[in-house]
Amino acid sequence: MVDRGASALSLPDDWPAHPDPILALNRMGTFDWDLDNGVFHMDAQAHEVFDLRPDEYDGNPMTLAIRVPRPEGYRLDGLVSQAMKDGSENYGAYFRIRCRDGTLRWTHTQGYIRRDETGRPRRIVGVVRDATDELAEREERREQAAEVEARRQQTSVVQLTTAALAHARTIQDVIDILKDTHGLTHLGATSLVMGLVEAGRIRLVAEGPSGSFVPGTLVTRIDEQYPMSEVVRTLSPRFIESPEEFADSYPVLWPHITDLHITSAAYMPLIAQARPIGAIGLLYNDRHGFSAEDRNVLLALGSSIAQSLQRAMFYEQEKDLATGLQQAMLPRTIPSVPGADVAVRYRSGSLGRDIGGDWYDLIPLPGGRVGAVIGDVQGHDTHAAAVMGQLRIVLRAYAAEGHTPATVMARASVFLHELDTDRFATCLYAEADLSTGVMQVVRAGHIDALVREPGGACRRVSVEGGLPLGLSAEFGQLEYPVGTIELDSDHTLLLCTDGLVEQPGADLDDGMQTLTALIASGPDDVRDLADRLIDVAEERGGDDDVALLLMRRRVLDAPQAGGRLQQHVAPGDPEALTAARHMIRAAVRAWGAADRADEIELVADELITNALMHTEGSAVVTLRVLAGSERRLRVEVEDSSSALPRRRDAGESGVSGRGLLLVDLLADVWGVEARGGGKAVWCEFVAPERP
Repeated sequence: MVDRGASALSLPDDWPAHPDPILALNRMGTFDWDLDNGVFHMDAQAHEVFDLRPDEYDGNPMTLAIRVPRPEGYRLDGLVSQAMKDGSENYGAYFRIRCRDGTLRWTHTQGYIRRDETGRPRRIVGVVRDATDELAEREERREQAAEVEARRQQTSVVQLTTAALAHARTIQDVIDILKDTHGLTHLGATSLVMGLVEAGRIRLVAEGPSGSFVPGTLVTRIDEQYPMSEVVRTLSPRFIESPEEFADSYPVLWPHITDLHITSAAYMPLIAQARPIGAIGLLYNDRHGFSAEDRNVLLALGSSIAQSLQRAMFYEQEKDLATGLQQAMLPRTIPSVPGADVAVRYRSGSLGRDIGGDWYDLIPLPGGRVGAVIGDVQGHDTHAAAVMGQLRIVLRAYAAEGHTPATVMARASVFLHELDTDRFATCLYAEADLSTGVMQVVRAGHIDALVREPGGACRRVSVEGGLPLGLSAEFGQLEYPVGTIELDSDHTLLLCTDGLVEQPGADLDDGMQTLTALIASGPDDVRDLADRLIDVAEERGGDDDVALLLMRRRVLDAPQAGGRLQQHVAPGDPEALTAARHMIRAAVRAWGAADRADEIELVADELITNALMHTEGSAVVTLRVLAGSERRLRVEVEDSSSALPRRRDAGESGVSGRGLLLVDLLADVWGVEARGGGKAVWCEFVAPERP
C-alpha cells in the first residue's frame, strides 16, 4: 500500500556520514541510493529490517529481491519511478518482505528525492522500518470500530428507513423501500410481510421471497389465528424467538412457511392516530431471540412505517380525487372533424391532492373550420381547475359566435380579469380551414405550436404573442397578433402545455429543441405519436400537468401538383402587378380552366387594385386549387387593413365603385376573413377538371 501522507524528510546534506541519532533510537534503518552509479547503501539497522547480514548484501538494489517478493518489487519500482517523473520530492509506501524463516512481515519506507539544477533526480535518501506491529494495531482498531458500528447500525436503521420513507408517496413506494436490499440488510431480516386493515379484514399487500401468497392468507379476518391478525387485534407486538414457538402459536400458518427456514420473527402493529391501519412482520433465518434493544428498535421502526403508510393512503385518495375532478373539467369527448385526425392526451402531475389548470379543446366551426385550444391556468389547486373550466366554456362560446381568433382571445382575457381572481392563464388558439389548410394562430403567453411534416421534419410555428389572459386586460393591451400559416395535407399540428417541454436544469428553448427532435423521430399516426409523447412525460415524471392536442390534416382527393401559387405585390410597382396577372392567367390555363381564365384574371386584378389603392400597403395574392365534390379555384388577396370592403353604387357616369359588384357577378362565391391586423378577400370559381 502507498503512504499518501508521506512528508519530506529532514536530513542533513552530508547524511549518512552523520546519521540522525533519533532515527537509530526509533530502530529506523537508513539508505542512500546513488542514482548515477546505482549503488544502494544501507546502514546496519536497515540490514536488520531486511533480515540481511552484511556479507549477504553487495550494494546492488537487485540483491534485495531475495527478500522482497516480485509483486511487491514491481509495485515499489512503479511508485519510485512515478515519483521521479512527476517531480515529487518524496514518497512513502508499505510493502512486505519475506524473512529468512519464510514468514512475511510489513515494512514501511519513506524516501526523499534530490535533484540537480535541471530537475534531474540524482539521489534518493530515506528510511525503512518494520511496520508489522503498527499495521496489526491498525487492523485491530479497525475491527473494534467495525464492532462499534455494527452495534450502532441497528439503532440507526430507524433513521435510515425513516429518511427513505420520507420520499414515499404511494403504498407501493413504502413496500419497495422496505423490501429493498439495503432495507432488509440493515434490518437483518430475510423477508417481510405486510397487511393493511380494510373493512374489518387484513389484506396482504407484500410478502416474502416465496413468490406467492400462502393459500388463505390474502385476505384474513382480524379474529383469526394469524400473527398479523393478533397484533392488530391486541395492538401489541409479537416476538417469536424460535421455530418451535412459531409452530405452537400458529399451527395453521407454520406448515406453509417451513421452506423459508424461519428461526425467529417479529410482528408489529402499524398504528396511526390511535387506530391500527395494518401490520408488518419481519422473518429471520439466522437469529434466535430479541434483546430489549432489538425490540425497541423494531417498535420505533413500526411507528415510522405506520406514519409513512398513512401519508401514502392520504396521497392516493387525494390523487384519485384530483384526477377525477380534472377529467371532469376536460371535454368528455372530442368531436369527429371531417378532414382531420385528432388525438388528445392528458397526464396529471405528481402533486397528490393538487390539481392543475391545463386543458385542451377542439371546437367545430361553420364552413368546415375548426378551432384548436390549449391552455394552462396558473396554480395547482381546485381554484385553478375551476378557472380553467370557466375559461374553456367561454372560449368555446366566443369562437362559436364567429369572432376572429384575436377577438376570441381578447374577450377571454377580459372575462378572466372580471372574474376577480388573482390567476392568469396562458393560451394558444388555432383556427383552421381544413378545406384550404389556412390556419390562423393567436398566442397569449403560451409556448409555440409545432408542425410535423409526413417525412418527420418538425418546426416551431413562431407567432408574436400577447400577454397571458387576464394580464392583457389588466394592463390594457388587448391587441393579439395573428399569424397565418398553411397546414398542408398530412401535416400535423401539435399543441401542448409546458409540462411536456420544461425540464430541470434546461431552459425553454432547449426543451423545445428536445421535443422537436422527439416528434420528428416519432410515428406518423397521431394517436401513436400522442402515446409516445405522454409516455416520455410519464418517464420524466415531474409535478406539472401535461395537456396535448394533435391534429393531422387529411385531404382525400389531393390537388394537382403545383396547385398553389403566391405573389407579393408592393404599392407603386407596376411590374409586380403585371407579373401577378401573368401568373394567374398561366396557372389557370395550366390547371385546365382556360374557359374561366378571363373571369379569374379580371376579378383578381380588381381585388389587388383595391388593396393597393385603399390600404396604402402591399398585397399578397394567392391562387390555389381546392379539391372536393367539385373542383374550385380560389383567389385570395391579403392586405394590412382591417376595414371591410363594401359595395357602392357607382351611378351611370361613375368611373369607380363597380369593383365588388364585378366580383359578386363573376365569382361563384366570395367573402372576407380577418388575418391578424388585416384581412383577406377571397373568391372561388367552380372549374371542373377537363379530361
